[in-house]
Amino acid sequence: MPDQHIPIMLAEVLECLRPAPGDIAVDCTLGGGGHALAILERIQPHGRLIGLDIDPIELPRAEARLRAAGFGPDVCRVHQASFAELPRVFALEQVTNADIIIADLGVSAMQHDDARRGFSYKVAGPLDMRMDPTHGETASELLARLDEAALAATLTENADEPHAALIARVLKEKAPVTTNALERVVRTSLNDAHPDLSKAQVKTSVRRTFQALRIAVNDEFTALDALLRSLPEALAAGGRVAVLTFHSGEDRRVKKAFQSGQRHGIFSAVARQVVRSAKSETFANRRAAAAKLRWAVRAR
Repeated sequence: MPDQHIPIMLAEVLECLRPAPGDIAVDCTLGGGGHALAILERIQPHGRLIGLDIDPIELPRAEARLRAAGFGPDVCRVHQASFAELPRVFALEQVTNADIIIADLGVSAMQHDDARRGFSYKVAGPLDMRMDPTHGETASELLARLDEAALAATLTENADEPHAALIARVLKEKAPVTTNALERVVRTSLNDAHPDLSKAQVKTSVRRTFQALRIAVNDEFTALDALLRSLPEALAAGGRVAVLTFHSGEDRRVKKAFQSGQRHGIFSAVARQVVRSAKSETFANRRAAAAKLRWAVRAR
């Protein structure tokens, strides 16, 4: 399993956030620590960073990387917590607000490539998909619990899947419990029912199915909505926030929240257009292709 992390759109994130010495920063999705490390380097001296991540497996590894880079607990504190719990973490840290906040909503390379986590059909493993594998139901348990109509609705709402009804029906019939089985069931059913679909179209539906189940397992939209509601209080006057999304449903939520905040005078400026990764990054790191970056500035 690779123990490396390539932060998505690092240059663009730093340009949006403009970290400066003395800033209080929050990384809501610490992941491999790539964004946090770059921010920590720029907010010294006297700056501090609070890192959150719900994943109890990857969090200690990220903390170890930051410690090895020379950032001790005096300037960098980490918490196993969802970004929906940001107000609670602020209370624990005795922090009123932050100058910069970053949230990268994508699955990290370490999670994606670890077969035991069940996030990807590219590696064989149990159909799990939990960001915190110590709590909640797995994707296979979710499939068993939802009826066909509810499963189809999940595929539509979480991934805009056009073949949701067909996929839901076969998943209930076959009840896959591994990543390979889920991929095979979706692929073969689509090929049989729609022989006119291209290989790329079928692959996209497989990817959407995995995405929709992961979002449902981790209740990701609810957590994101909670984070967006907390931002006005969490950001200091003139503070900046950047959010990286990888799904249209996520991006719509962020866009609407930022635009609403600007209309109500909460944000003095927001991204007029989504920021995308440079062609060179997309070529070097295919995970960056789906990334969309939006930013906002808290009114003074």
